[in-house]
Amino acid sequence: MSEVTAVPLRPVGKSGVAALWIGIAVLLAAGVGGAMWATNAAVNSAMPAPEFLAKNGKRSGVVTTPSGLEYQVLQGGAGAKPTPADVVQIDYDGRLTNGEAFDSSAKTGGPVVFPVAGLVPGFTEALQLMPKGAKYRIWIPPQLGYKADEKRDPATGKVVIPANSVLVFDITMHDFGPMPAGAMPGM
Repeated sequence: MSEVTAVPLRPVGKSGVAALWIGIAVLLAAGVGGAMWATNAAVNSAMPAPEFLAKNGKRSGVVTTPSGLEYQVLQGGAGAKPTPADVVQIDYDGRLTNGEAFDSSAKTGGPVVFPVAGLVPGFTEALQLMPKGAKYRIWIPPQLGYKADEKRDPATGKVVIPANSVLVFDITMHDFGPMPAGAMPGM
């Protein structure tokens, strides 16, 4: 037969029990927070665009322009702001109101260069509000975005931006300058 060797275990001290309860409390709080986030995302995605924007526009720090674009300054910048005749170097992350990402400058490896005038109207308007070094969160209403058009992933055919969607972007303005001679706006 085989022999069993007894291994003495020390009793768990008060600090070990406290650490266990703290760990349980942290896991419980994370679970409740995750459930609340998922519920909020589901509610936001089910809300019609005008209702979402009306609610969002009342949040502290959110500014609504006359066109209906909403933005929040996450980090201020300094100096001049781009015009429609400029090109910008930016980083951005685009998502829907439910938090689902649909595009990011990280996909191409970092900052991208765009002509200010070559984008959807809401994005063009937002860029003209941003000085160098600024980081903004913007909410583009459907009439300043893709309106009733849905956008599909060319590779899969899957709808990535449903019709009449509010587009949410975090944009960091790195630099901007005049469009190079001979370049066509929108290219």
